[in-house]
Amino acid sequence: MTAERRKRPPTYPGAILREDVLPALGLSKTETARRLGVSRQTLYDILREKRPVTPAMALRLGKFCGNGPRLWLNMQVAHDLWHESRRVDLSKVSAHKAA
Repeated sequence: MTAERRKRPPTYPGAILREDVLPALGLSKTETARRLGVSRQTLYDILREKRPVTPAMALRLGKFCGNGPRLWLNMQVAHDLWHESRRVDLSKVSAHKAA
């Protein structure tokens, strides 16, 4: 089943950080922000799902967590596509057929 057809949205990457990663590491949000080289507000906004994980943040998170940036970007893209697929009206868009 594709991400767009799921009934439940993909988990937001900030929720993974908030619920799984930071508790497992035992680090405060302030210390995590310092180690990532971002402001506390930037990290807090991601954790509260108010700011997306950008490519720059994905690079930071990938290095910090040791799992690379693609995981973080892919989570963000899956989340965004799921929500946009419910907002964008594609009924007037026709598929282009190659010659």
